[in-house]
Amino acid sequence: MNRKVYFQLSGMMFLEFFIWGAWFVTLGTYLGSIGFSGSQVGYTYLMNNIAAIISPFFVGMIADRYFSSEKVMGILHFVGGIVMFFASGITNVWPLIVGLLLYNLCYMPTLALVNAVSFNQMERPDKQFPKVRVWGTIGWIVAGLVITFIQFNFYREVEASSVPMRMAAVASILMGLYSFTLPKTPPKNVGKDVRIGDIFGVKALRLLKERSFFIFALCSLLISIPLAFYYNFTNMFLNDLGMEGVAGKQTMGQMSEVIFMILMPWFFIRLGVKKMLLIGMSAWVLRYALFASGDFGALVWMLYLGILLHGVCYDFFFVTGQIYVDNKAEKEIRASAQGFIALLTYGVGLGLGSFLSGKMVDMFTASGTKDWTAIWWVPCIFAGLVMVLFGLLFKENRVSKGEGD
Repeated sequence: MNRKVYFQLSGMMFLEFFIWGAWFVTLGTYLGSIGFSGSQVGYTYLMNNIAAIISPFFVGMIADRYFSSEKVMGILHFVGGIVMFFASGITNVWPLIVGLLLYNLCYMPTLALVNAVSFNQMERPDKQFPKVRVWGTIGWIVAGLVITFIQFNFYREVEASSVPMRMAAVASILMGLYSFTLPKTPPKNVGKDVRIGDIFGVKALRLLKERSFFIFALCSLLISIPLAFYYNFTNMFLNDLGMEGVAGKQTMGQMSEVIFMILMPWFFIRLGVKKMLLIGMSAWVLRYALFASGDFGALVWMLYLGILLHGVCYDFFFVTGQIYVDNKAEKEIRASAQGFIALLTYGVGLGLGSFLSGKMVDMFTASGTKDWTAIWWVPCIFAGLVMVLFGLLFKENRVSKGEGD
């Protein structure tokens, strides 16, 4: 991969995650400001999870068989940007939810497409891809910092407005145009008989016969349910407490993610899969306990520590889980196995979490005031129970990558 291609792919990753970070973090705060209930906020975020379930079908059955990845990505981002721009002007509940479903159906397939474009240009993806992917995290960070810059210099209520959605819309249209300048990535499965079962990881179901993998898959689904509370309601929570520049401060979580990603090989060798996953789960429990106990006074450090724990929460659970799956699955079903776990976590688990988190927020809201302490104890206890279940039942069998090749 030459320098020109590296810069092209890095710019692609930057824009891809700048778009997501621009609207996703502050959406709950905006929806609350225009009168959405907690349940309605949950339904709105659920559209992202539904699109995550559908997108593998679109990529596998259409994009991978008929069209070049960069062209499909360009069209999806361009159309998605237009949809997002019009959605940003809607304030009625169900029309806005439908608009964001349409947008997410455009955006979520591009997460797989940017990876396809990247891998197609790399001789050593294991070494080269992280150097490109890190620019996605930087893009997410910059999006949050831009929102906070706008808040401090131009528009105090930016997080409770549709401005971040319009930022995402403009960036998406730019990304659509930029995509057509990327290296060509022809469809991989022209003429091949691709089945729906292959796309959704049905072949990986045989791994569930092994008790440890079954426990891992079950706990991955269950732990994703309380995770939705953080993604959907943290920005609203911190704004309610009176914190300023919340979007920018939340990017400290992505900054810690980069640091722990670099340190992960050191931890992995010394701790192994089970301890790494348990640390990731315990970090979620601790984060919610900190949110439930912290305030914007003497205990504000709890809130900042809860944000900074994101690196441990994400890397030690999601990334370690991906490594575990890669090691457990035989070569011919590795992609299928990764798709299956992604379906369980990003699709089903977070989808259930989006639905339930909204219900819990409504349950602990009285006269327009949210009891955030009670709200955060719900995912804290839930995640703690999943952690205990995993710790008692999961048995780590050391395997080497490529076992079964």
